[in-house]
Amino acid sequence: MFSFFKPASAAAPLPPEQIAPEYRRLRLQVFGGIFLGYAAFYLVRNNFALAIPDILKEHPEYTKAQLGSAMTGLSLAYGLSKFIMGSVSDRSNPRWFMSVGLLLTCAVTFTFGFSPAVYGSLFVIVALQSLNGWFNGMGWPPCGKTMVHWWSTKERGLTVGVWNVAHNVGGAAIAFFATWAVGYFHDWRATFYFNAGIAAVVALLIMLLLRDTPQSCGLPTIEEHKKDFPPDYSAAHEKTLGFKEIFFTYVLTNRLLWYIAIANAFVYFVRYGVVNWIPTYLQTAKGFSFKDSGYAWQAFELAGIPGTILCGWMSDKVFRGRRAPATILFTGLTLVGIIIYGLNGKGPLWIDIASLIMIGFFVYGPIMLIGLHALDLVPKKAAGTAAGFTGFFGYAFGSAIAGWGVGKIADHWGWNGVFITMIACCVLTMGFSALTLGHRSAHSGSSSP
Repeated sequence: MFSFFKPASAAAPLPPEQIAPEYRRLRLQVFGGIFLGYAAFYLVRNNFALAIPDILKEHPEYTKAQLGSAMTGLSLAYGLSKFIMGSVSDRSNPRWFMSVGLLLTCAVTFTFGFSPAVYGSLFVIVALQSLNGWFNGMGWPPCGKTMVHWWSTKERGLTVGVWNVAHNVGGAAIAFFATWAVGYFHDWRATFYFNAGIAAVVALLIMLLLRDTPQSCGLPTIEEHKKDFPPDYSAAHEKTLGFKEIFFTYVLTNRLLWYIAIANAFVYFVRYGVVNWIPTYLQTAKGFSFKDSGYAWQAFELAGIPGTILCGWMSDKVFRGRRAPATILFTGLTLVGIIIYGLNGKGPLWIDIASLIMIGFFVYGPIMLIGLHALDLVPKKAAGTAAGFTGFFGYAFGSAIAGWGVGKIADHWGWNGVFITMIACCVLTMGFSALTLGHRSAHSGSSSP
């Protein structure tokens, strides 16, 4: 069934004098592919959240909770796909796996833009958003697989931190392009079809830029090239693992993965509880315009860029490879930003934007570190599955609940109830992260079982 995604075969080894320059060139190339590619996945993921205020105007028969259920469907499908398709990606060529996934999610997004009949049925809305989530789940795993094959362990903290900025670039770009397209076309559905067109072009770039493993390009493994071997490294690390071995030997029996997966659920509730509801909260509760809420959305996402890089750097340099202390610190500061955001009430927009900048700056670091921690905890041939496992918890039990759940809480207990819930989630994120305080990344010389 997935033969199209079959991993590339090993190529004939390059002459020794060509290895270093070819590694430098291809690493820049594949990094560009996974960075632009993952940013493009965000162009066609949260469009529905931007469109909710306009859908409510055209279809007053829907409640916020009902439309929120569509985001819940997307998140549940995304989380499940990230886990299941993550295991498929471990046995696939990321070049084709990622590009096909992006083209499929573009197709669903085009449907929301060009078919008004979709909005006449809540069932159709939820079903299509769920399908979009499933295809979107094909984005992260091939990126994780690419990074563990092309960057050694001691380089990975900074590499993943910089790559993770693609979340914020794509998250800000979705609002930027949507705001421009809605104004240019005078059609709120441009939020869907304009962004999908851009993402489809990027899918073609992925095909051009990505490569499978270094060995498929005639290069040695990254461990051999950088002389950076994990303590338990052996030739077996280069062997493609079976599904059963991945799941039962390296993932489901790993207690540290369970701890960070649960923490991921709570921090994802905070992330999506804020970002998915910025337009609805600022427009319906505070009376700001679509353009104002779009600026606030962009500010939130762009603030995550320096924050994510700083968090990754601190986990490597300040905390010497320990991910949990940086996660706890940044989550605590996220909590402060949420308190300011909630207390502003009917206050001015600039305070809302300032607090969203603070939340965005600090919340993306823990999300990145949990994904990085998952990569640290398993052999690289199981990286996609481990990342998918923590991602499943984040989306199925965090983002999914933030869709329907935030809408339900806002409908019945008001926005104050939403802010109280997010504060509690910050505290629980810190608590479960603290259970992994004894773990360091493999290259730092200490690792918990």
